[in-house]
Amino acid sequence: MAALAIRIDDPSDPRIAGFVAIRERDLTGREGRFVAEGTVVLRVLAQAGAGGRGFEAEAILLLENRVAGVADILAGFPADVPVYVASAAVFDAIAGFHMHRGVLALGRKPEGVTAADRVAALPSESLVLVGCGLSNHDNAGAIFRNAAAFGADAVFLDETSCDPLYRKAIRVSVGSVLMVPFSRGLPAEELLATLAGAGFEIWGLSPRGEVPVGAIPAARRIALVVGAEGEGLPQAILSSFRTARIPQRPGLDSLNVATASGIALYQIALAMGRID
Repeated sequence: MAALAIRIDDPSDPRIAGFVAIRERDLTGREGRFVAEGTVVLRVLAQAGAGGRGFEAEAILLLENRVAGVADILAGFPADVPVYVASAAVFDAIAGFHMHRGVLALGRKPEGVTAADRVAALPSESLVLVGCGLSNHDNAGAIFRNAAAFGADAVFLDETSCDPLYRKAIRVSVGSVLMVPFSRGLPAEELLATLAGAGFEIWGLSPRGEVPVGAIPAARRIALVVGAEGEGLPQAILSSFRTARIPQRPGLDSLNVATASGIALYQIALAMGRID
């Protein structure tokens, strides 16, 4: 159970330094830490820590009127995780802007987990999602939510994709970033070659794909690859692997990448017998 609440009356108190100026530090990084925001994500962080997924809470900061409502969630954290409580004025001064949710946690990222480690840990029958050049944090978060909903075993992001542990991405994913195994950092070509070498059938999602997503044949291991909003997947990837499209009425260039990933994951998961 988490520790008893500690009152914070000074926004410059060094004990809550990790929560100061949240928006600015979202952009500059937190040296292996991340901020989880909201009640739902706080609960997922507690579950992820208890489930041995490598995420640990370092501290929790709550608006004073939210303490009673999250007492059951706080019980899921280790007793050495400090819980700080502040008034609305102090809380907003710490964050640097008005935060009506009033629930924050400072977490530590897992260290030393490579793409090769993730691939090696995958089951013999696997469905994974690969993102190339995903720069929008809303889309990144939504893609993780889709991956969780349709039973993807992992998400792999290339070196040009944004950090899914950015506060907004975690929030949009409703905490799924903390539950779905992922790796980020390899060049796209190297990442896809690693997956192909591990027996994955690679399918690039494109409006000009050769077959409808519903026609992707079931296989023991499938990797669905999605590209950046607007630009889509690079031609080098499209010409190296098989491609699929989502049939739609004419007149619209393409679907939002997060929406498209959800439709495609649904179709593949259905074909693989992961959902019914």
